[in-house]
Amino acid sequence: MNRRFLAAVLAGGLLWSASVPSRADEGMWLYSDPPVKILKQRYGFEPGAAWMEHLQKSSVRFNSGGSGSFVSSRGLVMTNHHVGAEQIAKLSSPGKDLLEAGYLANSQAQELKCPDLELNVLMTLEDVTARVQGSVKSEMDAAAAEKARRAEMSTIEKESTEKTGLRSDVVTLYQGGRYHLYCYKKYTDVRLVFAPEQDIAFFGGDTDNFEFPRYDLDVTFFRAYENGQPARIEHFLKWSPTGPREGELVFVSGHPGNTQRLNTMADLAFQRDRRLPLVLNLLRRLEVLYATYGERTQENKRQSKDDLFGVQNSRKALLGRLGGLQDPAFMGAKQKLEDELRQAVAGSPEWSAAFAQVEQAIDVYGQILDDLYLYERHYAFNSRLFELAQHLARYRVEVGQPNTDRLREYRDSNLESLQQDLFSPAPIYPEFERVKLADSLAMLLEVRGSDDPLVQRILAGKSPRERAAELVNGTRLQDVAERKRLAESGGTGSKDPMVELALLVDPTARKVRKTYDEKVAEPLRQAYAAIAQARFAKFGTELAPDATFTLRLSFGVVKGYLEDGQAVGAFTDFAGLYRRSAEHHNEYPFRLPKRWVERKSRLDLSTPFNFVSTADIIGGNSGSPTVNREGQVVGLIFDGNIQSLVLDYAYSEVQARATSVDSRAITEALRKVYDAGALADELGS
Repeated sequence: MNRRFLAAVLAGGLLWSASVPSRADEGMWLYSDPPVKILKQRYGFEPGAAWMEHLQKSSVRFNSGGSGSFVSSRGLVMTNHHVGAEQIAKLSSPGKDLLEAGYLANSQAQELKCPDLELNVLMTLEDVTARVQGSVKSEMDAAAAEKARRAEMSTIEKESTEKTGLRSDVVTLYQGGRYHLYCYKKYTDVRLVFAPEQDIAFFGGDTDNFEFPRYDLDVTFFRAYENGQPARIEHFLKWSPTGPREGELVFVSGHPGNTQRLNTMADLAFQRDRRLPLVLNLLRRLEVLYATYGERTQENKRQSKDDLFGVQNSRKALLGRLGGLQDPAFMGAKQKLEDELRQAVAGSPEWSAAFAQVEQAIDVYGQILDDLYLYERHYAFNSRLFELAQHLARYRVEVGQPNTDRLREYRDSNLESLQQDLFSPAPIYPEFERVKLADSLAMLLEVRGSDDPLVQRILAGKSPRERAAELVNGTRLQDVAERKRLAESGGTGSKDPMVELALLVDPTARKVRKTYDEKVAEPLRQAYAAIAQARFAKFGTELAPDATFTLRLSFGVVKGYLEDGQAVGAFTDFAGLYRRSAEHHNEYPFRLPKRWVERKSRLDLSTPFNFVSTADIIGGNSGSPTVNREGQVVGLIFDGNIQSLVLDYAYSEVQARATSVDSRAITEALRKVYDAGALADELGS
């Protein structure tokens, strides 16, 4: 499963909801509305406009899902190894597994160009709420409202892109209560500079994932280029040689993916009872499939390693989320807060009706859930080749329409990014494609049954395994030139079997998407906009919106916690890494790379390795810089602990913690393990 497919699959002891003014260190704050008052009152720190702008423009978004930051004036970008792993895998080849061996470019000429990585840096923000909401008239039904809103958003983006030359995205905030225009500078020439071995980047594997103490060097460095040379960067983060102190205030600047803290109880119950179990069942199935495929040969393992990691990581994360929603105490507290809000707005028919509108939309969602995920979100077609075929089947149709009428992914302001993905030269492995597609077709057969007319046409009288082999063996979509040719023709008259399959499925996929857009997403958007206004009226505007994979500022303190009556310290060190490995006889997933064994004596074993803080983060924050009051890098976010997994739905600082790699560990490892002194010297310079 590639990362884009995984993102489509997943999209959609505690304190609780942000439906009340934030407390503790809660909040993924907008850069246009930072928590200055809270920081001044609680910590005696008041970040100025220049401080905010510098951190904003030093922060980087990875289009593959994740965050990063500029850490030198020569375009050096720091992120997590697991954020960069997709590109590292694409730069690997049989006999050259960069995930396993790691990589260091000792010169600019050795920096490896990534096949399809796009980096985004937020340059400007603008509130366009009045314009977007004004496009929807009171007399419009949901279908007309959805079309009008989508058209206005596309128009705003097109106008902005033509005016500024920047990537322009209208972002929905407060689930429809606000709309902001975000303009990004794009970097599409991005090159790999350094990556450690996966055994140290993900030390402890699935066993230690989302746990603490941790001992991971989860870091990778890329470099952004312009005009064939390293980009000249004005805003980049200085490096802290001393790292953080216990109790110190720290900030996280990154791109949290998606939270649902403002959702109603009806919505959360649907997530608990229907959507999350559906996704988890797929992830469990894929985990077995990918692990089995990887066990056959070393080459198979190399091909599937990154996909397996993504599935295991997502499975564990979703189990944590589901556990929170299955906790009666947690849900009881959420219910109490919703009851208070309902009582507060009882005198307003519009606000009260919004809760019923959510329930109605969720009912429709339940009716189309299986078809939406099977056909439009590719559960039934887990194949990079099919993903390409679907885009090719739609591309010419969509771009042939006015910009205002297109599906969102084909709007003018997004076409360059779509084309970079569509025409990527990244390798595609036919055997892995056959295995994945066969399994997903088998699942389609299990869910829909052999008597389903569309299933019969999809399988064309063959078994899932035979049909997958026929499709993968017969397609020419591995060839970038062929993709470009088909994009121009829209697949018209194409005899490519994968494109023919995409064209066969497309009417059903479009129909269920239309139903979702018009009868689920749009009514939810309208209802949640009304509920947001009710919250603003009752609690004021000191409320951070749910995460939307856009730039946010979080803060907290470096702090340990109590678990099962035992104190968990805020820091680990290199000495703990070697003890943890020895406890497991240096066997996977606690196996240390050879150079870490051989160079142990070079290291200062008291060097802090990983640390935890109360900063409010979620998936998508991976790779975010952790900075101090001076804006210096003191760490690199790479995970949260197990107690943080319900932060999708509610924040807590009792035990939930954000986990970072300490800045001191990064430079110590670069200098003494990897002989990468020049890279260490460049950090912050």
